[in-house]
Amino acid sequence: MQWNLEWLRTFKAIYETGTLSAAAQSLFISQPGVSLHLNSLEAYTGNKLFDRAARKMVPTEKGKILYNYILESLKKLEAGEEEFYKRAEDERVTISLGMCFETFQYTLEEHISSLPFNLIIKFGDYPQMQHDLDTGSLDLIITPQTGNQQNIAYVPFSKEKIVLIAGSKTPTSELEALLAKGKLKEATSILKQQRWYSTAADMEHLKGFWVKQFGEHPDFRPNFIVPNICSIIRCLSDNTGFSLVPDFLCADAIAEGKIKVVWEGTTPVENTLHFGTRKKTMYQKEIAQLETLLKEKWQREEQKSRKQKAESKKLL
Repeated sequence: MQWNLEWLRTFKAIYETGTLSAAAQSLFISQPGVSLHLNSLEAYTGNKLFDRAARKMVPTEKGKILYNYILESLKKLEAGEEEFYKRAEDERVTISLGMCFETFQYTLEEHISSLPFNLIIKFGDYPQMQHDLDTGSLDLIITPQTGNQQNIAYVPFSKEKIVLIAGSKTPTSELEALLAKGKLKEATSILKQQRWYSTAADMEHLKGFWVKQFGEHPDFRPNFIVPNICSIIRCLSDNTGFSLVPDFLCADAIAEGKIKVVWEGTTPVENTLHFGTRKKTMYQKEIAQLETLLKEKWQREEQKSRKQKAESKKLL
């Protein structure tokens, strides 16, 4: 086991701020990370370095001795780090962003080459994204799910509506008539006999919509499991079959007449999308630029969707 410089930096931050949470904020890491560093350092030295009081970390005599011993050395290292950063400040910043694949492909992919900073995209499930944001592996996430992490701020910026769609060659007149009359039992009977598409990741859209609109869990399995929602839309385009997807992801295919919205539900199923960021970050400028770009894209899509609906009503 070797002496770890990060343990000492964390120890110094706790000593000077007085609490684990304040140390975490000053270091831009999570509070559990601070606790882990301190516990590792105490295990390595074999000494208790702080007495844990209700609202303050009180250094022990051994803690005071260690602080005085390492202080000047750490100050020199920090000065060197600051000087190095000043010399490298013109270098491109790298931002790590967590989001679902479909959202990236639909909103951000076309803008990648124009960004004035490096960007690393990570796809995954939302709980893992939240964990990675809290621990510093990600700088920004886009998520419909929020948590109670003290280090993370969630800001709502848009909504996605889950809609029932079908390929343009799917006969839907009988089904739409039943849904319009509120004959949901008869409508579900027809829907269960159709060809269904879902994603490899999960069936949350299908489950959530079915429970809210029909008051029961879907008791059938999709016929085709494909990698992502974009694949569903491509498979359904100018074809037959059904699926449940967020409306903004199929706006272009609807405008081109390749698929159609069959039903939005008696009570629409909507998810609020949030930007998730750490409350303390050194990349506020770059994150704000990404957020602005994404919000503008969603606003354009919402305007397009409203225009399409207005035109559809005129035709009817």
